[in-house]
Amino acid sequence: MQKTTIFSMSQIAAAAVSAARFVGLMTGAHCAAGVKALGVSQSAASIGEAFATDVHGTTIVEAGGAIAAGGPIKSDANGKAVAQAGAGEIVAYAVTAATAAGQKIEVLLTL
Repeated sequence: MQKTTIFSMSQIAAAAVSAARFVGLMTGAHCAAGVKALGVSQSAASIGEAFATDVHGTTIVEAGGAIAAGGPIKSDANGKAVAQAGAGEIVAYAVTAATAAGQKIEVLLTL
């Protein structure tokens, strides 16, 4: 699996952050369900630690369930990628598919 990051930003963790999760817009924490994201965390971080967030390009994110390749994605309450159905901000499109939660997939960020 690959990724092509065009732009990333540093953040300071306001809460524990896991790698490959959507990060809230200037929150320093995992993104809330269905809201706008800043990007995807490149690594894990403890409170007060700096971490890089992929903002533009493609990146790797952890799936929160099955996702079809090409499908729109939103964040769940833990910052994981889930298929966008109904309400919620589309934050990416799946480049690769996931068949179950916990799998890592490549996504095209639309932030």
